[in-house]
Amino acid sequence: MAIQAEHELHKRRKSRNIGLGLVLAGLIAIVFGLTVVKVQQLGAVQGFDHVVRPELLPGEEAPR
Repeated sequence: MAIQAEHELHKRRKSRNIGLGLVLAGLIAIVFGLTVVKVQQLGAVQGFDHVVRPELLPGEEAPR
């Protein structure tokens, strides 16, 4: 009887942990998505092309 009760308790904890993990994964996805949208709206990253474009100081020429 005690083994069966322990098994039921373990099953309930496992299902609760899986549900909590899914909720947390969903929240992380939402926060990441909102961050990407906000960065695009602000224009903080130009084009997401990963090309390094060093800013030139006044009077400097662009490298060839």
